[in-house]
Amino acid sequence: MLIAAPAQPALNLPTVPVLEGLSLRVSGAAPGLLARVERARVWYNRASWEARGRVRALAKRTLDVAGAAGLLVALAPLFLVVAALIKFHDRGPVLFWQKRVGRWGRLFWFPKFRSMVVNAEQLKARLVAHNDHKESVTFKMKRDPRVTWIGRIIRKTSIDELPQLWCVLKGEMSLVGPRPPVVQEVEKYTMKARRRLEVAPGLTCLWQIMGRGDIPFARQLELDVQYIETQSLWTDLRILFLTVPAVVLGRGAY
Repeated sequence: MLIAAPAQPALNLPTVPVLEGLSLRVSGAAPGLLARVERARVWYNRASWEARGRVRALAKRTLDVAGAAGLLVALAPLFLVVAALIKFHDRGPVLFWQKRVGRWGRLFWFPKFRSMVVNAEQLKARLVAHNDHKESVTFKMKRDPRVTWIGRIIRKTSIDELPQLWCVLKGEMSLVGPRPPVVQEVEKYTMKARRRLEVAPGLTCLWQIMGRGDIPFARQLELDVQYIETQSLWTDLRILFLTVPAVVLGRGAY
């Protein structure tokens, strides 16, 4: 007489994901294999993330160099006209140079077409009480008495910012990124505000196309952090495209 063998209990072996779309059934007797699989997965994810980051950085730098070089050549006649008007007005220097804070706190010299009287920095202390940005991290006045007649025109159209294309070409700035702050502003930054220094400063940014000087500093910071966390080549192209109507309309420029 044949006696049936007792049924063996089913073994529920764990399934370990390996990279993408693959799986490996292992028993509890191979903890070393589990560790190697996990290390391989982490290495793969890190390598993929770093590769994507390098590609984005290369694409952004290519856009910066091509855009800055092309604009410097195309706008050379405009630069000559603006320089002549500034010089004719008061015989002072054409460019205003100022130390600004770049990525990771690195200082660099930042040029603008001079839009104010020659001693504008010395007069600033008298005007602090009239600051339209009441939180006092940034200084903005809608009717700044230091601005010259030619200065009002080039500030309204953002022509005064165009010499910064040279900084973009040198790699100190980017076409798109948080605007570079002055040293005195950074000294007042909280740790949260210092996130603005995680990327290269830019010629234009999100809040530049959404109101410029009318945007309070707290909102500027929110928009800068939003850009840092979602930046891409497409985002840069979109901001550059929207900068044109923002400059033409002149909202928040003073």
